[in-house]
Amino acid sequence: MAKFKEHYQQKVVPALMKRFNYRNVMEVPRLEKIVINMGLGEAIQNVKILDSAAQEISGIAGQKPVITKAKKSIAQFKLRKGLSIGCMVTLRKERMYEFLNRLVNTALPRVRDFKGVSGKSFDGRGNFALGIREQLIFPEIHYDKIDKIKGMNIVIVTTAKTDEEGKELLRLLGMPFRN
Repeated sequence: MAKFKEHYQQKVVPALMKRFNYRNVMEVPRLEKIVINMGLGEAIQNVKILDSAAQEISGIAGQKPVITKAKKSIAQFKLRKGLSIGCMVTLRKERMYEFLNRLVNTALPRVRDFKGVSGKSFDGRGNFALGIREQLIFPEIHYDKIDKIKGMNIVIVTTAKTDEEGKELLRLLGMPFRN
């Protein structure tokens, strides 16, 4: 979505420059990447879950995911090093803006009893993490083809130095914060 990036350049950048007194356009925080991760512990018993998750995540992101492997063995979870236990995709540039636009304007409003996302999920360096309990909120996923409801983590990485700058950037891009 080129419109979303134009909105960032024409509306968001001047607003941030005014609010934080930046002297140079290059100082203004911007989105770096969005990482969508689906951790699937159940994939140990059932490998087919991983395939359906990879298919769903590629439908949502418009890009083929990477299958993530276990870094170390944990006996209590019957987990061996190297077993496939999830999938993730990293979006940058156009796909990132297009995904954020869909997330903010289509997917999040479809969440039941939605009051906004928590503004406390920042990491101290201006990056924002968001957990989604079910993948059904995305219009690309058809209810009939779902075998199991899976959640996902979405991490929005920005170039902001502080949480306040990162939050303001996302707020101006349309992220519905509750507080």
